[in-house]
Amino acid sequence: MNGKTDIHPNAILESLLAKGGRSNRRANLAKMHELCRKQHEAGLRDFSLPAIGRLAEAEGIMKGRALYNAQSADYKALVEAWAAYAGPPAPKPPKTLASHDYLMRIEDPAIRSIMQAIIAERDKLKAQLNTLKANTQVTVDRRPLGATIATAPGAPSVTVLTMSAQLTPSEREALQKAVSPDYLEERNLREGSHGEIVNERGRTVFEVGFARAIRKLLGN
Repeated sequence: MNGKTDIHPNAILESLLAKGGRSNRRANLAKMHELCRKQHEAGLRDFSLPAIGRLAEAEGIMKGRALYNAQSADYKALVEAWAAYAGPPAPKPPKTLASHDYLMRIEDPAIRSIMQAIIAERDKLKAQLNTLKANTQVTVDRRPLGATIATAPGAPSVTVLTMSAQLTPSEREALQKAVSPDYLEERNLREGSHGEIVNERGRTVFEVGFARAIRKLLGN
């Protein structure tokens, strides 16, 4: 029964007692009726089976879970009669956050409105951040720059670091400069046809393949 009714539970109790039965049953029905009456007089409208069951067990009338048994149909009917007579329970007030309680203490409506907008924006950003945290996976590649992964069937992957990748920027710049035509010309040097470095007299300063070796090292 969800809606309120004008039928007083006294009438329901009388009809249940009229069915006869053991004196213990009649006494417990009367006790249950009195318990519900006190609840109603106190302005309480929660006549759900769990709530009344706990009270009945505390009063020693019966075990709370017994209300769910088929043998307790009369007790259940009496409780439902009180629930219908009292009407549905009053809705619980919405739960307010601590920040909302704080807002209500601000007397100036303009300042309160500004603070409310700030708190709402904060809550929105926090929700977005939590969503990102739950769906973001960051992979950090700690391999040196220029490294490659070499794989072979049945063997674990191996990080291969090329020689040029091991050079610092200053080392790379120095090697590039050492074989540049302008640098060699300033020092009266030149590169031969086979990569050797010779002076103005044609004497070999750096052996055959020197310049080519540097360019290979630089990846050129």
